[in-house]
Amino acid sequence: MSPQLVFPDPRPAADLLTFAARAARLADPAVRLRASGGTLAVSAAPLSPRGFGDDTPTVLGMRFLRIDPELECDLVVDAGALRAGDDPMRVALPDSGVSAAWAGISPPRGGWVPGEPVAEAVLARAVRRGVDAVATALPASPGEDLVRTVRAAVWGSPDAELGGLVAGVAFAADALGFLGTDLDEQASVLRTGTWTRVSLSRGHVLVRAGNPTGLTTVRATGGR
Repeated sequence: MSPQLVFPDPRPAADLLTFAARAARLADPAVRLRASGGTLAVSAAPLSPRGFGDDTPTVLGMRFLRIDPELECDLVVDAGALRAGDDPMRVALPDSGVSAAWAGISPPRGGWVPGEPVAEAVLARAVRRGVDAVATALPASPGEDLVRTVRAAVWGSPDAELGGLVAGVAFAADALGFLGTDLDEQASVLRTGTWTRVSLSRGHVLVRAGNPTGLTTVRATGGR
């Protein structure tokens, strides 16, 4: 029998399956599941660099759900492989995990400084502009590589109406269901180092600017 996540009630189990269904439609359908102290952090990457030299920003969508307090895990699975479990308080995991480069990084836990909030309606307008820009830039029968390149260029660009946030923030919030129907919420914006977090009541979008190579500063060694 496949391993199953156990939740304290049916609602967070249903929330996880809904999040996974939306993430499964992304270009990268992986989800990361990290559980500790009764909280499950589930994240997906609507936008991320493809490799060395790609300066596409990493844009993560994240939700926090209540789960069995005894569970400790950190795994990455195919979002489309998550299934309802034996009862409404369980979610069945696939038999094996997947790899995702973006899952190897984690936002800082502290040091966040408040910035100017952004209106939910402004995020929704940014989504419409981005969708129109992608549609205008693509030819009638584009290949997969061209589609990926155009989407990365549009959604990875700063948007003036979003106060300089990349348009991918709005894309992630829309794709993962963080935007409500009334569009009357103010999303808080927090920053630390290269990271920005945009928080709505339905979830959080985290952005890391650039694609660091992981190289450290060269230091002198040996005698003088």
